[in-house]
Amino acid sequence: MVTALAPHPAPLVDEKVASEILGLAPGTLSVWRCTRRYCLPYTKIGRAVRYRVEDLEQFIESRTVGGDAQE
Repeated sequence: MVTALAPHPAPLVDEKVASEILGLAPGTLSVWRCTRRYCLPYTKIGRAVRYRVEDLEQFIESRTVGGDAQE
């Protein structure tokens, strides 16, 4: 049985690009995954780790303090 994929799946980025979006060192994301420090979703494809851009944006939004964001 074959299931249909979403018409436009969310783009995946590697650890380097994800760390640039978040303004962190790439190794920080690796530590967060190992220690489960933050609930930042990621996808494993073989040994490759990928992040959805929308998950990174939600992660940033959930940690925004002040302004229009909820405190």
